[in-house]
Amino acid sequence: MDEKGSNYLRELIRVLVRNLGVLEKSDASCCKVTISQCHAIVEIGRVEEISLNELAELLTLDKSTMSRTINKLVEDSLVIRELHPEDRRYVTIKLTDNGKKIFKNIEGTMGKYYKDIFMSIPENKREQILDSLRLLTEAVNENKCC
Repeated sequence: MDEKGSNYLRELIRVLVRNLGVLEKSDASCCKVTISQCHAIVEIGRVEEISLNELAELLTLDKSTMSRTINKLVEDSLVIRELHPEDRRYVTIKLTDNGKKIFKNIEGTMGKYYKDIFMSIPENKREQILDSLRLLTEAVNENKCC
């Protein structure tokens, strides 16, 4: 049962990730940003300011990939880089007003989408789903691949 169960888990997660990825692509493209830019905008918007290293770690990307993503967002006037007032080696990244508009749009769209999904789950199963996803997230974090 263990192997059969783990194979079924893998299949369920694969389908879920694929379906959610398709959603992200369609929603991100309406904001005129790529998926990686979308993830960066959301994470920056949630904390208001962050360093490149912290953002790369949060999104589990290498610094050079994160740097290219941020460079494009700077070029598109969606984020700005600022030197930290007390440590000039430390650069913070913040959303511009245009970046904040895109962040609010993404959050609004995703908030509605996930609320609709959550509300379509029978009420007596909602806590079970949340608890199961929390356990799954913890197990994934404990068993990082590669």
